[in-house]
Amino acid sequence: MEIFLAIVIGAAFGAVLDRIGATNPTLIGKMLNLANLHLMKTILLAIGTASILMFGGQMLGLVDVGHMSVKTAYVGVFIGGLMLGLGWAASGYCPGTGVCAAASGRKDALFFIAGGLLGAAAYMATYPMWKASGLLSGSALTLGQVPGSKYDALLPGVPGDVAGIVMGAAFVLIAFLLPPSLTGRSKVAAPAE
Repeated sequence: MEIFLAIVIGAAFGAVLDRIGATNPTLIGKMLNLANLHLMKTILLAIGTASILMFGGQMLGLVDVGHMSVKTAYVGVFIGGLMLGLGWAASGYCPGTGVCAAASGRKDALFFIAGGLLGAAAYMATYPMWKASGLLSGSALTLGQVPGSKYDALLPGVPGDVAGIVMGAAFVLIAFLLPPSLTGRSKVAAPAE
């Protein structure tokens, strides 16, 4: 049943990504150039809404903190994030949107996926070197203290649920306040046009 649910939810998520234009590298490029912020507004709204629902659910006891996974923060994560951002800007795809674009028939996305797999293989082959360098050492941190979790907090006096809801609300507010474009160079069109 879990596999079936994963397939259904993944397919629905992919369909939504395609519908909002996240599988179109031209729209992603325009977002990164600040010429069309439709996609950025959608991403901020989705992250903000999910944060409010998740942390609100934790406060109400509807979401189990035990299901929360906080990744370790270390220099390698920041380097990897920078590489992901540069790859996203150069290709117009991030891993999720690349797979969805390939599923929708974009041939350039197949090259993106092949490049990602080659990069992952190169990382696996050189993993002992990266581990020995110390770039993969760090600790798991949260912004605020999450009751019932074993993670340290950057702001120990601030409840993590409250911090998550405040950040989620800020993302939602930014999504509504952002103009369609910050450059004025491009006519902003909806993805379906």
